[in-house]
Amino acid sequence: MIQLEINAVIARINELSSKQRTQGLEAWEQAEQEALRQEYLTFIRGQVRQTLNRVEFT
Repeated sequence: MIQLEINAVIARINELSSKQRTQGLEAWEQAEQEALRQEYLTFIRGQVRQTLNRVEFT
């Protein structure tokens, strides 16, 4: 996933979060929010793994 895509995911998560606080979410929006959160977590875990794989102990 490229950086622009993850930024779009984060922006949409934030939109849904804001709407949840003010108006509430419909069921499909809650499902979308959860799917986006899982996609974001997958991205972050991948980044952490890449970083840890580059660590060398001397």
